[in-house]
Amino acid sequence: MAWLNLLIAGLFEISWAVGMKYTNGFSKTGPTILVVIAMLLSLYFLNQAIKTIPLGTAYAVWTGIGIAGTALLGMILFDEPVKLMRIFFISLIMISIIGLKVITK
Repeated sequence: MAWLNLLIAGLFEISWAVGMKYTNGFSKTGPTILVVIAMLLSLYFLNQAIKTIPLGTAYAVWTGIGIAGTALLGMILFDEPVKLMRIFFISLIMISIIGLKVITK
């Protein structure tokens, strides 16, 4: 269950990071409220995960999910550059996340 909580926390992190693009500097009320809710949910699920997953591992996985997901959605939603080396390094982040899951008891 802890790893599921961590995955959910990472998905909410992606949500708030991408959502910030829609807040227009926090000047749009609706998107700002959704971003704050996503931030709180992300922290809640991260907090649940660190009850059993080591803090360093959980934090690395949480930020890795957020980094990779936000970078990919940036390419899809906001026409950010799609370059082979960018995809390669995002893949390394994902491999690292999987590696941390495999070696963590």
